[in-house]
Order: sequence, then structure tokens, then C-alpha cells
Amino acid sequence: MRANIELTKLAHGHLIGSRSSAISLRDQVEHALSQRQDVVFDFTNVRVTQSFVDELIGRVVLQNGPDVLQHLVFKACSDDVRAIIEFVVSDRVDQYIKTHSH
Repeated sequence: MRANIELTKLAHGHLIGSRSSAISLRDQVEHALSQRQDVVFDFTNVRVTQSFVDELIGRVVLQNGPDVLQHLVFKACSDDVRAIIEFVVSDRVDQYIKTHSH
């Protein structure tokens, strides 16, 4: 099963920028993952800020580790959105590894 996260509903125009707007979505993501569902993020016609992506995806990676990425699908990302996601995920994977390797 898959949980679909349609981001266009949150966009002001085409931009989603605030950390706070990501919190309720992250709760949905965490619930879906706990139910062993894959999560599909639909970025159709949406631009995002680094802080929004960090709150939504970065925190999920930091809490669950890099293996969670096998259950996350990023759909219809522009080059800019993809670059932000890759930067945030890379940073949070590095943090996870540093805090979990002793």
C-alpha cells in the first residue's frame, strides 16, 4: 500500500515554505511508515524551501535512518526541488550516521 502526500494543497501560489506547515504532514508520513506503507510525495507544480523539506523529510530520515528512503517516493520534482531534497537527505543521513556510530 501507498500513502499519497499531495503538496499542492499546502502551496501558497506554488510555494511551500514554512517548517510549521510540514509538521502535520510529517505526522501523516510517520503514521503511514508505521503501517508499513510507502509514502509518495507529489511535487507537481510545487516549489519548496529547504526548511520545509528538512522538517518534512529530513526529520524522518534522522529519526528512522537512511533505510527509510526505500519507502519514500518523490514524484514530479523540478530540478530545484530535487536538489533541495538531495541536500537535506544527505545532511541528515550524515547526522544519523555520526550519532549512531560509536
